[in-house]
Amino acid sequence: MILFVMYQFAESLRPYGYGLGRLSLPESLQTSIVWSFFASLIFVYPIVLTGYHILLLYLEAKKKLLKPFIRFDQVAIWYGLVLEFFYLTEVKYVTGSDWSVQLKNLEKHTPIFSEAAPTIIFIFIIGIAGYFYLRVRPLKKIPPLMAIISMSAMYLWVIEVLVFTVQVFKGDLSGDNLLDVYLLVYPVCIICIVARTVISKVHEWQEYEMERTKIQSNPLLNFADKILSNSKLWPIYAIVFMFPLLGIIIGILLLFGQAPDSVIKAWTETADWTLSLKEAPQNIEYDEHYLCTVAAGGHRKLVKPVRKGIRHGHEVIVNRQLCIANAFEQILEEKIPRFHKLVRGVYDRYGFPVARLIKSKWIADIIYILMKPLEWIFLAVIYMSDVHPENRIATQYMGKIIKLP
Repeated sequence: MILFVMYQFAESLRPYGYGLGRLSLPESLQTSIVWSFFASLIFVYPIVLTGYHILLLYLEAKKKLLKPFIRFDQVAIWYGLVLEFFYLTEVKYVTGSDWSVQLKNLEKHTPIFSEAAPTIIFIFIIGIAGYFYLRVRPLKKIPPLMAIISMSAMYLWVIEVLVFTVQVFKGDLSGDNLLDVYLLVYPVCIICIVARTVISKVHEWQEYEMERTKIQSNPLLNFADKILSNSKLWPIYAIVFMFPLLGIIIGILLLFGQAPDSVIKAWTETADWTLSLKEAPQNIEYDEHYLCTVAAGGHRKLVKPVRKGIRHGHEVIVNRQLCIANAFEQILEEKIPRFHKLVRGVYDRYGFPVARLIKSKWIADIIYILMKPLEWIFLAVIYMSDVHPENRIATQYMGKIIKLP
């Protein structure tokens, strides 16, 4: 954060810098501190967090780590999850829509098939539960077999995180995709946490004094006890138990309506991603700066789209309200160009910021309803000014200029 503040302050001292040119020195410093705080929290701290978890894993492997750092693990698990979610939704424009839904502009379909999402969520919960069971419960009270099953659950968690990373991280770091490297932060932290937890329990295990006469008297139990008591082999046993555990999870989810192959379909029944096997409909593009164009992207039953049109070389959704608004502007441009220029200037100044706030179909519906009175006024002007008003309305956004008789 201090480095960001110093950089911002140095920039403000330049003759054409963005600090002192508009703000006083205290205001410039205050703005720099606030901006630097959020920039550090979002961009710098995840890198520091990753490096620190790698260091903790190294110290645990060398038996030099004195504390379990459970609370620090929670920062990586939950804060990292939140950051990854916001990066995918706000930077990569990921939506919750499945591959068959037609999206708009740069939006992308969900990387996890919605019908199989409960399977992925359940495996995530099982992995978290396995981690907390090993970390919170004293090892003296953990049966060896339960320790192995908990490790198996954490292995499934790691595999799921790795598969998700492969799904969303395409490896192309050119241009605007350079920030995609942050998608690697979360899996690295989770791998370090799981590996450190497993290693710490292996180091912690030792033979406790207990009554063992009954176990030693039974050859089968004695053999099983010798196998499970060898803590160095626990990570290998966990790999073996991972597959039966996955089978149990699938069996449980089968009772709740999940398909047996939902673990695979969760990744393949998608579009736009690495493991996707579906071809999604081409995205519809519309100019998000214009209220009528955005309103045309509301719910179909309300806004009533009639066809596709062409705007600025891209396909857009066209409804009657949009055609009427454009026809009205066309008449203003033809009849009173100076007044049209004034109206366009006012709209560009105040309409654009409002249009940028429209991020959902429900808000688009509200804009569509609010613009209804204007639509009726526009329609009245068109009918008073044009000999063939419906022809003018119908020919809007046809991709070429059509001269009306």
